Amino acid sequence: MNPDLTGKTVIVTGANSGIGLATAKAIAGYGARVVFAVRDTAKGRRAAEATPGDTEVRQLDLADLASIRRFATDWRDPIHLLINNAGVSVPELERTADGFERAFGTNHLGAFALTNLLLPHVTGRVVSLASQAERMGRINFDDLNWEHTPYKQSRAYATSKLANVLFSSELQRRLKAAGSSVLAVAAHPGFVATNIYDRSAGLVTRLMLRLLAQDPEHGALPVLYAATGDVPGDSFTGPEHWMHMRGGAELIGRSETAQDTELARRLWDASETLTGVSFSL
Repeated sequence: MNPDLTGKTVIVTGANSGIGLATAKAIAGYGARVVFAVRDTAKGRRAAEATPGDTEVRQLDLADLASIRRFATDWRDPIHLLINNAGVSVPELERTADGFERAFGTNHLGAFALTNLLLPHVTGRVVSLASQAERMGRINFDDLNWEHTPYKQSRAYATSKLANVLFSSELQRRLKAAGSSVLAVAAHPGFVATNIYDRSAGLVTRLMLRLLAQDPEHGALPVLYAATGDVPGDSFTGPEHWMHMRGGAELIGRSETAQDTELARRLWDASETLTGVSFSL
């Protein structure tokens, strides 16, 4: 039975395509007002127009702290769900508008800043899209911005996904300490064929996508479970089958590194310093 979100407002970042669009469509079907928070508003409008229900499009570039601050400053309404879906993976070293390595800057620092700036409005949950790639991630505090480390796409992406899980855990700890009822949950969508592979998929990856990847609608299932299911704070959801890469949704485990509370605190402090944004409760 689908949840009833009538009268609730849900923000989905990167909702113009892929898992974000599938998530937005499902939640709009639950009766919620869904805000498509997207970098390209023209694409966002086309996606929103193809989504039955109450939708709205707002401009947001998670690779630009000024854009994030504008979005948050303009926001006034209660937020039942904030779904940090938007993410990137780039084959070569690129930087955000603020000079951060693009994957870490967009996937983690952008979501970190947006969440903390909007947190006074959030009444329900913050869902952060992560990945089992977190198991291969390593947080190098001596070179968070990849100034000296040779760039490797898979490592940069995995590190940003580890950061997503650590962020969600530390956010839940701080929410609980502040006496807030808001939950912070992370979700792993599995192996999904989306445009995140468009710039970097080689022959082997393209073959795997064709043979093994699931569609965005199935990839959205763990996200929807994290957003509306009976799950505790600081939980991690993912697919039920094929090593948590396909089909259904359930609670899953995470690496020992992702369970390191001191690492999570240290990353939070570094993120506050880099973004100039702090815990707002």
